[in-house]
Amino acid sequence: MNSRISAGLLELAVPNPSPARDDLLWQQVHWLGVIAAQGSLTAAAQRLGVSKAAVSQQLAALERRIGVPLVRRTTRTLRLTEAGQRLVDETAPAFAHIVRSVGEVHDLAQTPRGLVRVTAPVALGRQHVAPHLSTFLRQYPDIRVELELTDRLSNLSQEGFDLAVRHVAAPPDSHVAWKLCDTRSLLVASAAYLRRHGPPQHPAELAQHACLTYLRPGAAVWMFEPESAQDAQSRRVRVTVRGPLRANTSEVLREAARAGLGIALAPDFSLELGARSSALRPVLPDWRAVGFFGQAIYAIRPWSPNTPRAVQLLVDHLRQALSAGF
Repeated sequence: MNSRISAGLLELAVPNPSPARDDLLWQQVHWLGVIAAQGSLTAAAQRLGVSKAAVSQQLAALERRIGVPLVRRTTRTLRLTEAGQRLVDETAPAFAHIVRSVGEVHDLAQTPRGLVRVTAPVALGRQHVAPHLSTFLRQYPDIRVELELTDRLSNLSQEGFDLAVRHVAAPPDSHVAWKLCDTRSLLVASAAYLRRHGPPQHPAELAQHACLTYLRPGAAVWMFEPESAQDAQSRRVRVTVRGPLRANTSEVLREAARAGLGIALAPDFSLELGARSSALRPVLPDWRAVGFFGQAIYAIRPWSPNTPRAVQLLVDHLRQALSAGF
């Protein structure tokens, strides 16, 4: 790092005779970290609950104080400079420690309180997370929940999420994880489609059927193994499928299957097979789809030595609510 950048950062460690300016400095550095995590001034302002102009003004004030640029702006992107990235990297652990400490102090209170930011896949969140929040929030009126539904895998630490609900084969080792319930992938079609085309008797026959697939790489290759065979893995069958519709959420594929457009492969939590109005029928019940979706639903959070009480209570509530599976 050049001497000008080093001198500018060193200035931050020099005692400042003005406590008010010091207080503002910590806010400015924190806001820089939020800008880095969010990737834009607009998103950072929304995360902080302030105006974009306020974020821009405080960033400019911090750059003037340090004496070096902290971000590079173009009409479309915003990136940290070397100095900006170093400042964020070196101060992020301290801010994370403050957040944990405040959370632990809150947990000493008799009444659980605080904000829990949660992310979940669209179908799973709409059908099986959101319906259980009303009971939880009535039980703990001082806890607030922000639920963001997206099929994009969010970076929990960078985007400020306390918890993610995900269906995965195994949770990442770098996170704390609680298993909520088991899940599985199922092949389904409408009774009308099966009457018109006949049900396939072997996975290889799916290549001759209209199949409804996810809009993601590799989604047109389905793999199956016998449900009950002891050497199931050695008898796996791969088949390349095609059909009239691809979509990025299981709810769209489910409704297309109900309408008779084809055979869908989707997670059980999205299919509502127990509902009388489902109109969906299992396909190839003696075969198990493998390698496409996870086999369990987990609640996941970035690793930390302690879990805030509000987060733990929400995990316990979801685990009890989903314990029976789908």
